[in-house]
Amino acid sequence: MLSEEGDSLSAVLQITAGAGGTESCDWAEMLMRMYLMWAEKNKFSVKELNHQAGDIAGIKTVTIEINGEYGFGWLKGENGVHRLVRISPFDSNAKRHTSFASVYVYPLVDDSIDIIVNASDISWETMRASGAGGQNVNKVETAVRLRHEPTGIMIENSETRSQLENKNKAMQLLKSQLYEIELQKKLTARNEIEASKKKIEWGSQIRNYVMHPYKLVKDVRTHSETNDIDNVMNGGIDEFLKSFLMLYGQKQN
Repeated sequence: MLSEEGDSLSAVLQITAGAGGTESCDWAEMLMRMYLMWAEKNKFSVKELNHQAGDIAGIKTVTIEINGEYGFGWLKGENGVHRLVRISPFDSNAKRHTSFASVYVYPLVDDSIDIIVNASDISWETMRASGAGGQNVNKVETAVRLRHEPTGIMIENSETRSQLENKNKAMQLLKSQLYEIELQKKLTARNEIEASKKKIEWGSQIRNYVMHPYKLVKDVRTHSETNDIDNVMNGGIDEFLKSFLMLYGQKQN
């Protein structure tokens, strides 16, 4: 199940809140916690590379590096839109809300993979790293934004307080995404990168998480499901990861 090119590499996981303001930002943070707990249970090390907080709660987007053998192989099936149905803690009328967040996973290239990037194809911007305020605000423009003109890829990194280190990491992440594009070209059975940039909304989700009026997590592709949503949100997602790999392996064969 984990024998394809790139499967053995570490993973970079990006979570982005969909439309819906605070609800979706909160859902994105819940997903981040789910993946962090999964990584901890499976002895992967984790680094946060970029973090943009929501205006009221949760996160607008976060990028985390999940280090360890076969990190990408295990998580590659998480690419897509994740849909939550629950009674909103932000609604005083206790109404049911539906929220969306997208997950994008790509392999983290290492020195064994040679990806050439033309300097003329990239542009840089620097900015202050966002923080909690007070003493934590970075007053120097150490965060970076990298744009790759041929593909339209944009990378933001604010991992450290060193602009040079952040630039180096942004270049590694760019090469990782370019490598993922090459992998996708070879795997004709798969859709183009990031599922052709599907909108984060109805009809495009890969998995539904229902907390009300009943409890159910169901994968749209594999039909794998469980009523133990608390376990899933605490990182118990191996059942879904394995069912995708088994289904995908059968399609490839």
